[in-house]
Amino acid sequence: MTLIDSVATEQPKQLKGLELYAQLGLFLTVRTIMNSGFRMIYPFLPFIARGLGVTEEAVTLGITLRSAVGLFSPFIGSVADTWGRKRAMLLGLILFIGSMLLVFISPTYPALIASLVLTSLSKIMFDTAMYAYLGDRVDYRQRGMVSGIAEFGWSGAFLLGIPLAGFLIQNLGWASPFPCFGLIAIGILILLWRALPNDVVSKEISRPSLMQGLEIVRQHPAGIAALLMAFLITTSNETVNVVYGSWMENNFALKVAALGLASTVIGIAELSGEGLVAGFVDRLGKRRALAIGMSLYAVTCLLLPILGFRLEGALIGLFLFYLTFEFTIVSSIPLMTELVPGARATYIALAAATQSLGRMAGSLIGPVLFKSGLGANAVAAAIFTVLAMLLLGLYVRERQNR
Repeated sequence: MTLIDSVATEQPKQLKGLELYAQLGLFLTVRTIMNSGFRMIYPFLPFIARGLGVTEEAVTLGITLRSAVGLFSPFIGSVADTWGRKRAMLLGLILFIGSMLLVFISPTYPALIASLVLTSLSKIMFDTAMYAYLGDRVDYRQRGMVSGIAEFGWSGAFLLGIPLAGFLIQNLGWASPFPCFGLIAIGILILLWRALPNDVVSKEISRPSLMQGLEIVRQHPAGIAALLMAFLITTSNETVNVVYGSWMENNFALKVAALGLASTVIGIAELSGEGLVAGFVDRLGKRRALAIGMSLYAVTCLLLPILGFRLEGALIGLFLFYLTFEFTIVSSIPLMTELVPGARATYIALAAATQSLGRMAGSLIGPVLFKSGLGANAVAAAIFTVLAMLLLGLYVRERQNR
């Protein structure tokens, strides 16, 4: 008997129909607010740095530290395996509220760094628990659709939260979005607590510890290859992510409100990518859809500097870049939720760790490459994506439907 057999798994009630969509709507709302707080640092980095009286590099260092927190994702995310999905989601949202209110209480550089770190902790804990919860309660054949809808909260940040943040920064100062998002999150916390079913408590259910979960993952070579693939894809994206705000401001002299508009374009692109996942990934097959997404994403990486000589072309390039990346990354989610079902939350947490490591690597590589122009960032992003495609083709196989 293997460790996989020795750890019993819960068989909670499956979500269907109205109940499924009601809970997805709640998750969508939570993730829109949390991702707004997480993502607003990118387009408004120059303005936040000036507001604090520090260099852009100093704020970028904070982003790197935030990404480094993701290395501890297995410890953070495994809480959903050991304590239960609902408890982990509530704790993650409480941490987010604290991260936002901290900057409101103390609008200083150290407080911002602490807020970035807490935001990362909260996002890892909530997202890991949410996807483990959906993996427990939604049939694999529907998981592409469910993942696409849940990820609307990522694009919703750029469609709703980031323009709101731009308006607040322009009129009330760089720190004003933080208390706004924190207060909204308090209301959502109450709704989440009341709406979700309590975690199953039974002496007959043996939930895997962190070490047991890691041992289960070790027995799945395809799962390990998928983690490396996730690292490369995320490194690719962050290599451009961390510099695009400065690139838009330097090349086209965009001010804060205009950068908020550019963020809306990105949000529409991501929403489109998530919509394509929700509509087609279950039909195409998760692995095939992921291969298509990475192929298109690699091409758009190379197109970005070519299209970027005029503002209109730059916006088109950003639209295609984020559309194809979002389709790629969201297509990978349903595939990864079933690669290691015996330790689902722990594995999803490991995926978050590798993605955070990728973002940390990209945030370090990006500014260095940007000294040679955006073209250097684009070529590096394409190379990382091609390497990820090789891992998918050679090692990652889709599990049979359960």
